This record gives sequence, C-alpha cells and structure tokens, in this order.
Amino acid sequence: MNQEKNKNIDKINATKAYINEIKDQIIDKQASTLFEDLKWIQLKDISRNKSDLFPIVLTGKGERILLIHGFDSCFLEFRRLTPFLKKNNKLIIPDLYGFGFCPRSSGNQYGFKYLMKHLNSVLDYFAKNQPIGVIGASMGGALALELARQNPNKINKLLLLSPAGLAGKNPKIPWPFNHLGAFFLSQPFVRRGLCRQAFADPTNSVGPAEEQIASIHLKVPGWQSSLADFAADGGVSDCGLPKPTQPLKIILGKFDRIIPKNEKEKTNRNYNSNIEIATNSGHLPHLEEPKLVSEAWEKLKK
Repeated sequence: MNQEKNKNIDKINATKAYINEIKDQIIDKQASTLFEDLKWIQLKDISRNKSDLFPIVLTGKGERILLIHGFDSCFLEFRRLTPFLKKNNKLIIPDLYGFGFCPRSSGNQYGFKYLMKHLNSVLDYFAKNQPIGVIGASMGGALALELARQNPNKINKLLLLSPAGLAGKNPKIPWPFNHLGAFFLSQPFVRRGLCRQAFADPTNSVGPAEEQIASIHLKVPGWQSSLADFAADGGVSDCGLPKPTQPLKIILGKFDRIIPKNEKEKTNRNYNSNIEIATNSGHLPHLEEPKLVSEAWEKLKK
C-alpha cells in the first residue's frame, strides 16, 4: 500500500518538476499567464478510489465557469479566451483525467467513464453552493453535454465550441494498435500537421508558439500509455442526445476541417436552433475568435 502511494507521489512530483522546467520556456505570453494561475487541488482519484492532487487553473472573479478542453490537449487551449472571460467570471480550467498535465498514477485506467467521474469530482468541489456554467471545446463539448445531463441542478448554462463526439461510434482500438496510434500522434510532423489543420488560416495563425503548445504536454510521464488506454476504451462518441435541459449555445467554425462531415450534419439536425457560425474560425473558435465566444457566453441566459 505504501509502495503504491509513494509511486503516485513520485508521478505527481515528476509532473510538477516538468511544469517547473518548461513554464519559463513558453513563447506565448497568455499561456505563461495561465501557468501562473495553476493550482494543485486535492480531489478524489476515481480510478483508485483515493485522493490525489490534480492541476487546475483558477483565475478571475465573479460567477463560476468550468472550461473543458479537447482531445490530447490541456488548459492552455483557453489562453486567448481567458482574458475576455475572467473580467466578470471565476474560471475553473482543469486538465482532463489522463490528459494534459494531469499526473498518471500507476495502475489507473483512462476512458470515458473515468473522464466523467473526474469531471464530476471537479464539479462537486466547485459547485457546492450554487450552479455554475460550463464551456466545452471539441471533445470537451461532448463531455460538457454529458456532465450537464448528469447534473441538471449544478450546471446552469452551456456553451459548446466546435463540439466533437456528438455522433457516431468510435471503435475500441486493441493492443498493440492503441500504442502504435499514440506513438504516431507523438511524431513532430503529425503534431505540426494537426495543429495547422485545426486553424482556418494556418499560414497566418500557426507559428512556433502554437506548435509549442500543441506538443508541450507530450513529455508528461505516462502520456503515451494513458492515451493508448483511452483509445482501447473507445474514446468519446455518440454523446449528442438527449438534449440537456439547460440553456445551450453551440459555436461552429465555418472552416472546421477536424469534425467529420456526417457528424457535422447530425449536429446541425439535432441542434439547428442553438447554432451560431464563427465565420473566421476552423476547429478552434476560442483561439481564433475569442471575443465572439465571450460575447456569446455573456448573451446566453440561464
């Protein structure tokens, strides 16, 4: 028991050491600011039924908003949206369980069920006295929908940004193909290509700062094994329905090249009246048009 506890402490300390190593090397100034607001919060580690420390950015004052990032990303994804929202809101930006700078403890499992349990533990911690809002980007949009369905009294409104995982069913990727897939995703040319594909205008929008942030979490201990475990579990999919009861807005990037066409069509059919198009965005309206996103949030009534 003590040996397992010591291993988990080592994982947390190794992750903290890596953050301390790289945070002063960040090119993007808004990303650097988010590192300054990073806290370590004691939450239940739902895969082991114990408590551990998890990284969560806390910034701003006012009504609380939980921001949920996308697949194989981290809290830095919200670096350009944060300055707009934190003027009037208290922002809570965790790294998803098994993603970003979240420490990977030995023997843990990583999949949709565990992502949701961890998000519920975050919600329980920060929404004890009154309901809060939720913003989910890409895969985080699907997770936000499910979190809202599970917690109708703790979440008061939702904004989804180019949500992914609302339709279709992902296959479970068996060993060793899950590890091969994760290894492939770690290759610099793949990271660079995906980063460029996510933006509407990569020639003018993607430079060393964007490429650095797209890959900066890959050296967190356990990155490949947790991603492979997530793929073996089937990832996140088919989360679009039923509709949650809370007020909801969806912003879709006009030039999104990440979400498959059939998924876009189904989202449009199911949520047509809730959708707004970000005309200058690809898959990342919170990075490409953060002012539009923040204004949409403020207009969304509870």
